[in-house]
Amino acid sequence: MSPYALIVSARVMLFPCLVGFAAAASAATDARVSETYVELPLHFEANQGQVRKDVRFLSRGSGYNLYLTADEAVLVLTPPNAYAKRKQHGAQAQPESRAQAKSTALRISLVGAARKPVVSGIEEQPGKANYFIGNDPAKWRTNVPTYSAVRYGEVYPGVDLVYHGKQRQLEYDFVVAPGADPNRIELDFSGADKMEIDAQGDLVLHVGGSTIRQHKPVLYQEVDGRRQEVAGGYVQRGVHRFGFEVAAYDRSQPLVIDPVLSYSTYLGGASGATATGIAVDILGNAYVTGFTFAANFPTTVGAFQAPGRVFDVFVTKINPSGSALVYSTVFGGSQSDQANGIDIDLFGNAYVTGSTESTDFPVTAGAFQPVHAGGEPPPQSDAEHPPEGFVTKLDSSGSVLVYSTYLGGTGIDDCAAIAVDLHGNAHVTGRTFSNNFPTANAVQAVFGGGIVDAFVTKLDPTGSSVVYSSYLGGSGVDQGTGIAVDVRGNAYITGFTRSVNFPTANAFQENLAGAVNAFVTKLDPSGSLFYSTYLGGGNDFGVAIAVDLLGNAYVTGGTSSPNFPTTFRAFQTVFGGVQDAFVVKLDRTGSALVYSTYLGGNRLDEGRGVAVDLFGNAYVTGRTTGNFPTADAIQAVFGGGGFDAFVTKLNHDGSALAYSTYLGGSGLDFGGGIAVHPLGTAYVTGVTTSTNFPTANAFQSTSPGGAFVAKIRPSPSNGSQ
Repeated sequence: MSPYALIVSARVMLFPCLVGFAAAASAATDARVSETYVELPLHFEANQGQVRKDVRFLSRGSGYNLYLTADEAVLVLTPPNAYAKRKQHGAQAQPESRAQAKSTALRISLVGAARKPVVSGIEEQPGKANYFIGNDPAKWRTNVPTYSAVRYGEVYPGVDLVYHGKQRQLEYDFVVAPGADPNRIELDFSGADKMEIDAQGDLVLHVGGSTIRQHKPVLYQEVDGRRQEVAGGYVQRGVHRFGFEVAAYDRSQPLVIDPVLSYSTYLGGASGATATGIAVDILGNAYVTGFTFAANFPTTVGAFQAPGRVFDVFVTKINPSGSALVYSTVFGGSQSDQANGIDIDLFGNAYVTGSTESTDFPVTAGAFQPVHAGGEPPPQSDAEHPPEGFVTKLDSSGSVLVYSTYLGGTGIDDCAAIAVDLHGNAHVTGRTFSNNFPTANAVQAVFGGGIVDAFVTKLDPTGSSVVYSSYLGGSGVDQGTGIAVDVRGNAYITGFTRSVNFPTANAFQENLAGAVNAFVTKLDPSGSLFYSTYLGGGNDFGVAIAVDLLGNAYVTGGTSSPNFPTTFRAFQTVFGGVQDAFVVKLDRTGSALVYSTYLGGNRLDEGRGVAVDLFGNAYVTGRTTGNFPTADAIQAVFGGGGFDAFVTKLNHDGSALAYSTYLGGSGLDFGGGIAVHPLGTAYVTGVTTSTNFPTANAFQSTSPGGAFVAKIRPSPSNGSQ
């Protein structure tokens, strides 16, 4: 797609309150349309004889059929069948009810376009369509391929047309190559009774007694890494004909790809669930962990364990489309158990970490620490014992514990995050109040003092011994919150410290600034200190960390420091107010910032998860109370309820937003973890109390509140997982 300079995106949608081609005539019309036209195409079937010969591709759904021929798109809309509805409710049907199910067709063609453009499917899907109609096998059609998009090549010189599905809408993009003329594009809408362009720039079509609104097109390109809107809109060129007026633009720049909410689903039972971590494999399966006390949390046949009476850990694997659970299992002991982090290895084994108050937590033979270390429970706690860390490895089926071990001393211990290297070693960080936390080959063998220290532990692939285990802290309060590991087996830890004597080496910032700072520490595979640095201006905390193939570390968290260190070309160099999220990229030596930026408005914002793709783009999630910077957003408006989750993609040098969006409803919504496929699809999880959280293609579309999982990817034509 890189040779193209401009994208003109039009959205055809039949669902109110979302961007696109929305039914809108009246409240009654909206209600009828929203009940019927609820899913516009997300895939296209190749025509192999199941419909008339001139159709190249088709898509079917509730209330619509879409037929793509060589020279037009025909959208056939079927309104509600009143006869069937009355029959369903036990009422006697009236004769006129049968006549109300009359279909209407809207035909969209291109004026003056190529007579025989090359029409091709893009990104073949694993699902196939099958037709067994009648008793003549010669007329059956099986294994019909399906695609996520259809491209019409060179409909005008240098202009391609791409149809693809997006949530409940049909989207078509005109892709204009350098030097091509977008003014050549002209659409003819046949079947509409009346059409006009309203004051907002929307194209309003009156079809068969309904009003359909096609929203003002989006025109933009990318210039020097920044999204640049291009002025333009619809212009009428005849009774049923419309084109686009386009302002001046740089015809040599590459395209910008829209983000698409591929799926978004609730995950939980009647008593809710809290999702804390997410990982993704190369095939696009998402692995989610957290904790639940819902007796009806969705589990699968063969799951390791069913839900218990108190908080238990859950691990759920969701297929790439978000439509089904590959597996879902719950495990724990008789007391409270909570997962905080998850990672996977190359074989699909899941590694989970967190804390447990259970002395009967499931552990395996040969575990590094087979028993709870005991000690006194924390004040005002109903627990018999203080929380202890745990590390558990599930096999690829989710039904077998490869290993499971406690990790801690006699005080409170909490494992916050986990990362797995290429050899299957699990690296864990968190916090410990124990002066007898297990150490080995430690860079710091003795508790630093104060109340709590961070720790970092590397378990071998069997879970039976540690490669190294170390305190990490000074005389104040220190906590580890995030960990990542690079391809060489180096571990990167972030968190926060109040210690003036936190261990540093080769530091970008050698001294504590103010009361509390984030920290970033890198250990080599043997556990030796490579670098360790403070990071902040006075009131700052690191929460999550990621690392790229070159060893650059990406850190996010929260800051209320107006003097947090930022770089010159950063996206946001000025503190927004109250508390901002931040995103920092440290070079591989830890001694310099590649970039550092605030990320927030004038309210409370906090980064909770970060990931990085193969191209060095950073993906961040967290929570915001509004006025958050958005760009090319799936949800441009704050949902309300106190907090919304956010998802932001920063470009490789931290100077611009590739996209940034709210994700939330009218309740409380927090983004808690994020993972990214190497080619740029983001997988986000967190917590929601919203019954109207935005969902799409959901495994679980309704919930009283609990966990959520969302997949956000570029447009289907770019081929990302």
